[in-house]
Parts: sequence; C-alpha cells; structure tokens
Amino acid sequence: MRLSRYFMPTLKEDPKEAQIVSHRLMLRAGMIQQSSAGIYSWLPLGQKVLKNIEQIVREEQNKAGALEILMPTIQPSELWQESGRYDDYGKEMLRITDRHDREMLYGPTNEEQVTDIFRSHVKSYKDLPLNLYHIQWKFRDEVRPRFGIMRGREFLMKDAYSFDMDYEGAKIAYNRMFVAYLKTYARLGLKAIPLRADTGPIGGDLSHEFIILADTGESEVFYHKDILDLETPEDKDHNPEELQAIVDKWTSFYAAADEMHDADACDVAEGDLISRRGIEVGHIFHFGDKYSKAMGATVTGPDGKEVIVSMGSYGIGVSRLIGGIIEACHDENGIIWPESVAPFKVGLINLKSGDDACDAACEDFYGKLQSAGVDVLYDDTSDRAGGKFAKMDLIGLPWQVTIGPRGLKSGVVEIKNRASGEKEEMSPETALQKMVG
Repeated sequence: MRLSRYFMPTLKEDPKEAQIVSHRLMLRAGMIQQSSAGIYSWLPLGQKVLKNIEQIVREEQNKAGALEILMPTIQPSELWQESGRYDDYGKEMLRITDRHDREMLYGPTNEEQVTDIFRSHVKSYKDLPLNLYHIQWKFRDEVRPRFGIMRGREFLMKDAYSFDMDYEGAKIAYNRMFVAYLKTYARLGLKAIPLRADTGPIGGDLSHEFIILADTGESEVFYHKDILDLETPEDKDHNPEELQAIVDKWTSFYAAADEMHDADACDVAEGDLISRRGIEVGHIFHFGDKYSKAMGATVTGPDGKEVIVSMGSYGIGVSRLIGGIIEACHDENGIIWPESVAPFKVGLINLKSGDDACDAACEDFYGKLQSAGVDVLYDDTSDRAGGKFAKMDLIGLPWQVTIGPRGLKSGVVEIKNRASGEKEEMSPETALQKMVG
C-alpha cells in the first residue's frame, strides 16, 4: 500500500481527551475516530489490526473444535425474560421497542440466544459435546465510558458456549478452552496469566480470567514469578488427560487479582511473589445448568431419560485486545506491534521522493515485497525525513526499510527493527531476503 493513497489521519500532538497510552496512540496513529461516547469508527489501520487479531482467535477456536456461527446483535426480550435476566441486568442493557411495539435489546452477551439455538435443534446425547462460538459486536451502556476502546460501550467480542451431558464432560470442554486461550495469546505476542476468578453462586473452581501485564493496567495482580517461565502448550490436539495436566501445571502457581488476593493466606515466599498491574483480556466460566434449566435445554440420555445439559461460556475481547497490546507494547515514540497482528510487516521509507534513483530503487523493492506476499506500507510522500521516521515509529510496524541517495551510492539500504531499535545496513538483495524470510 502506498502511503500517498492510504487514509491514515495521524496526529502530531496528544489528544486532550485521551487519558491512557492506548487511547492516545490509537487516535494519534489514525486507527479510530470517536463517533459518540464509548463508540468508535475503525479506520483502515485499526481495522487491519482488528481483523488480524480476529483471525488468530478464530483459528485457535476452530482448532479446539468450536464451530463458528453468527448470532444477531438485536435480540428479542422474551429470551431474556425466560432466563430471568431481563429485569436483573440493569441500565447497561440497551432496550429497544420496534415499530410493532415488540421489546428488543442490543445484546450485551449471548447465553440466551445460543441456548435457544441449541434447544431448537439438539435432542440427543449423541450430538454432544458441542461448542458454538461467534465473533460479534456487543453493546453495554457503560455509565462512564472511558479509556478509548478499553472501556467502551460498543465492542467486538468472541464468545463461545459449550454444551455437555454432565460436569465431567463440561470440565473437559473448559480445559480445552483454557489451553486454547494460552495458545491464542502466545500467537498474539502476549504472555497471559490465568487468574482464578470468582464463580459467584455457581461455586466450584471453574472460572478463570486471563490478564496481560502492563504498567497502566486496571488492577493489581499478584503472582509467583515462575509462572512467566511456563512454555505455551504445543500445537496439537490434546486428549483429556493431557488437557488436565496442562491446566494443573498452569494453575499450580499462585496468581490472583487484588480483589481475590489474601496476603495472610498467600504462602508464596516474599522473594517469589511479584506484584504488577494487569489488563483482563479474556474470561472463561462454567455455569452448569443456569440457563439450560431455565430455558428447557435438554437431551435424551443413553437410558432414554431427559438430561439438562451442562454449559460454559468463554469470552475474548477482540477489540479490547488492541488496547491491551498497545498498553503492553509501546515506547515513548509510539506503538510496537507484535508481528502477528501488525497492520503491515514492513514500512518502506523513500528518503527523497522525486529523486530518480531513489524512486526506482523503492519501486523495485516495493514490487518485490508485494510479489512475495509481504504486507508493506510504502511512504512515497514528499514529507521530510524526520516526519517520515516519526510516523513509522508512531504506527509501530515491526520493520522499517529506508532507501536514500547516500545509501544507494554505497549500494546499501537501512533496516530497523522497531522493537529493539537496532539498525543495520545491507544490500537491497539481502534486505529483501530478510524481509521475505
């Protein structure tokens, strides 16, 4: 993509309304524009990152055996009245009346909708286990939307829902999602820590939230230092015993958010207990028959008797993850994207647009990168060199390749790694091999 033809309205100064790093840098990089309080338009750069994250989440859900569907954003109130949540949810739910005076709502979550789908079509234990997921926009009418997309009213979320015959089956489904989440965050370039979460009236221990460490995180997190050394589970289809072993290993280390942390009951040695800020980027939860019982989601068991299915839900905030990644991956100059989610892999900088030699060399390099399938943003504008470098640092592409008159006379181009800041001069051919490889 040529920058001269790209829509990327960057800002030189920090917006006054942006209180945290991710909000400030997303506005400055031209990724989003506020439409109204807590609601944003996603501009080309932001949309590319959103789609990259969405695809990684989708691939790992598919590998875990979940089946993708797409449920509507607008739901009938009857389903929520049936589950008993319609009156309990509060003002965060946006309630709508259509032209026929039917009560509708903009879905903040989808337990009722997916349970209705299940009960309409699944009648036998032979069709279990089943896990259905979608990636869809949600709306929660936050009383004080703030921090950009980190606490907005409209957000993109992956939510999956498992259906099993009993608790034992539900636990396998839970463990499979637990492991899938570890793999997902690793592919996103993040080190996520699972924290035991409050299960509320359901009880038990099957509820975990996943957090990433960031100095600007919302809550304080306490964890055993060795949890950060655990390796991501290998990319394979694990059997139930292997899944349980992985979950047991990751949950054997102490990890708790401030509201769950009890300093008196914590037996971790002082030198091993680390305290940092964290950002929640996912939550998995087993809730048994809370919805299936209320809504009559049953199957016929092997003995011919009706069985109320056991359910779980598994959420990842896809749009929220962008803010989380930026909070964890930035410096004073801008964003530092992990390569797996970056909007472009390479930023190609023409130091002297209009110079025949520079133009020819850049066009050649740009064409070869495109032919090799490398996503590249080519700054072919007439801006000054300092402005070009600042813009590339701001938007955080993993690699920068700079071609200028002086380097061409010496037969070299300059490559910069955005994360490390290391620069290296090499021949255009070697640089091309490095970018393609």
